[in-house]
Amino acid sequence: MTDEVGDDALWASLPIPALLLGPDDHILDLNPAAELFLNLSAKALRGAPVFDKVMIDAPLEVAFRRARTQKSSLFVNDVDVGSGERPPVQCNLHFAPLLRSEGQMLMLISPRDLASRMTQNVGSQKAAKSAIGMAEMLAHEIKNPLAGITGAAQLLSMGLDGADLELTDLIVEESRRIVKLLEQVEQFGNLRPPVLKAVNVHDVLDRARQSAAVGWGAHMRFVEDYDPSLPRTHADADQLTQVFLNLIKNASEAGSEGGTIRLRTFYEPSLRLRRKDGTQARLPLQVEIVDDGPGLPLDIAADIFEPFVSGRENGTGLGLALVSKLLGDIGGWISVDSVPGRTVFRVSLPMAPKDALEPFEGEP
Repeated sequence: MTDEVGDDALWASLPIPALLLGPDDHILDLNPAAELFLNLSAKALRGAPVFDKVMIDAPLEVAFRRARTQKSSLFVNDVDVGSGERPPVQCNLHFAPLLRSEGQMLMLISPRDLASRMTQNVGSQKAAKSAIGMAEMLAHEIKNPLAGITGAAQLLSMGLDGADLELTDLIVEESRRIVKLLEQVEQFGNLRPPVLKAVNVHDVLDRARQSAAVGWGAHMRFVEDYDPSLPRTHADADQLTQVFLNLIKNASEAGSEGGTIRLRTFYEPSLRLRRKDGTQARLPLQVEIVDDGPGLPLDIAADIFEPFVSGRENGTGLGLALVSKLLGDIGGWISVDSVPGRTVFRVSLPMAPKDALEPFEGEP
């Protein structure tokens, strides 16, 4: 009995999706990571033919049958794996016969998106920080002359009318637009370390949602799908608010009138990020901002967190780069999955340590 309990705990604790296949290639069992990856419940998967539920973009039949017959392992690298409930993700697959079980095979799915996007995220943070020097130079060298140009244009406009007045108004308007752009760039030069405290993610999300709903997101419908048991995170509340505001604004601009933005939170215990010092940080708190817009352009999807990369005609390409930088400063990370009709930005955050926790109002 003890061994059985231990086996169950080991199976449930595997951090990668795993399925147990019967001699007829039907799914006998699966772990929680497989449910999460395929976005399907164990009830919907158990007893079903594996290749009806797990879509693999590779001709595996012959090689898989040979591995079954010879009771050997099969490795398949760099293939797209998905289900009808989620877009494909590039993965490595490992099939192996289960010892002491006639005809049963173990199927392990190793998503490559986690490692590759973590690497991309770190690179994006470095690229964002490399803009700091340029930001300070631009702010100092350009904002001051622009203030003079704006003031001079406003003085000139006092004695003008008609077409001439339109020209001075244009000068003022464009000068102010450039100042706003420089203020966005300037945020990269803010080297103030984050003030880390125990933060309720839902409080911060609601603040960002309320701001969006009365402003640039007024044309969208917001759906909240919160896990009320989610622990508090360790973050700077103001900076985290800026992260969610930028992501919701991005989703609002991608959506059309009457579109939907879904705000989802959940707990994922298996996600870990390797720090620069070689230690691992757990990032179990997940926040997803999901929109039903057209999706990211394919030519920029891989670089969307780089500075000055934008999918909009008049976009600055700084909002998502700033998000990447702010999350990197608090030890979090961000990833994106995008297909036409569904784009998901996922923010992964650390839990607040016990010594940073203060009781909620009304708690002892």
